[in-house]
Amino acid sequence: MGASAKQHLARELSSRVADGDVIGVGTGTTVEAVLTAIQERIVEESLRVHCVPTSYQSAWRLEELGLPVSSPALATQLDWAFDGADEVDEDLRLLKGRGAALLHEKIIAARTSRLFIVVDEGKLVSRLGSLMAVPVEVIPEARFTAAESLRALGASEVELRWCTALERTVPLYTQEGNLLLDATFSEIPRELEQEINRIPGVVENGIFTDSATEILVGTDSGVTFRKR
Repeated sequence: MGASAKQHLARELSSRVADGDVIGVGTGTTVEAVLTAIQERIVEESLRVHCVPTSYQSAWRLEELGLPVSSPALATQLDWAFDGADEVDEDLRLLKGRGAALLHEKIIAARTSRLFIVVDEGKLVSRLGSLMAVPVEVIPEARFTAAESLRALGASEVELRWCTALERTVPLYTQEGNLLLDATFSEIPRELEQEINRIPGVVENGIFTDSATEILVGTDSGVTFRKR
């Protein structure tokens, strides 16, 4: 996403902040641009805002900006939340999880009635799953049995996600110490999200069927909106 598109999105979302808001904060570079704009409003207008992050990365960035951070473990109700997405289809269904924070992102999505998704036009798809596989977070003990079950649900490929650390290629572990399986499906029907979550050992998956309230699409010239 270009810098100007990020700035348009940042200005739009920061304008929605109200004094006393408790805001769920997603993860990613666009999210960081929004946080900077929110911080500027807080300083200029002396607003009282608390933020609940979806990852350590977001929590650290909030701390750097001097924004009050509330633990996701607290029972605080969120006034609204914002996050990015890897894919958005015409029904406002999302595919997320390239950043490996999908579990906490889905928990935050479940705690608010207003979830705003910020993307660029390249993330808009006619068929969910056309750009990436479905990330599935599993406990390590379920790696092989969960992969078999995903194939039984129709996945053509199931790959363990790897990363590079200290010049070695090792399995990528999530914030909760789980593994990620990337499952490729030719079609993603509405029921697939729940079918995957019923597999023993699966913690969560990257399909967000009914979570998004509004999609904000950033372009070089401004922001367009898609609402339910």
